[in-house]
Amino acid sequence: MGNLEKALALSSVRIERAWQILKAGGFFEAWASIGAEAHVVGSLRMGLLAKHRDIDLHIYSPELSVADSFLAVSRLAQRGVVCRVEYRNLVDTEEQCIEWHAGYVDDEGEEWQIDMIHILRGSRYDGYFERVADRISAVLTEEMRHTILLLKYLTPDGCHIAGIEYYRAVIEGGVRTYEDFLRWRSEHPLLGVDEWMP
Repeated sequence: MGNLEKALALSSVRIERAWQILKAGGFFEAWASIGAEAHVVGSLRMGLLAKHRDIDLHIYSPELSVADSFLAVSRLAQRGVVCRVEYRNLVDTEEQCIEWHAGYVDDEGEEWQIDMIHILRGSRYDGYFERVADRISAVLTEEMRHTILLLKYLTPDGCHIAGIEYYRAVIEGGVRTYEDFLRWRSEHPLLGVDEWMP
């Protein structure tokens, strides 16, 4: 089996497992319990989840209450679905959000990173990354999808590269090999939040 076949097979398994985790863990229900609405964003939303076991959720509510946000995450913790949690209060920044980075150990003993960004409705990033994901999905050809999954598969373990770097390099930059991807990254360093949209 070649690298592309391995990348596609791994992606398929990871996507299926990610949806199982969200359902079994009660993530949507925990946030709904405080009147918030959770949306899947990022690589899972686009079907581009690969080696990294990560799930991105953006959660929206009409008011940002730190206490309510803690309550939702505590419900997840009480269910035993998270093994660790990191919290960042960015309510008074332009992001107007509360960041949660949680660890989840699945049935096979593998740890997943669950990023839950609790965002104020009507703020700058309300729905923005859903639109980015949907635009990327709309322009992706099968060849581009395969290239992105292969590039992610070929990236060494422990090397953190933001998903948007792969998508932009392939869609906008025409990158098709890992060597070209590394060159493209050196010429287009990621500085802060990348608001690129195809």
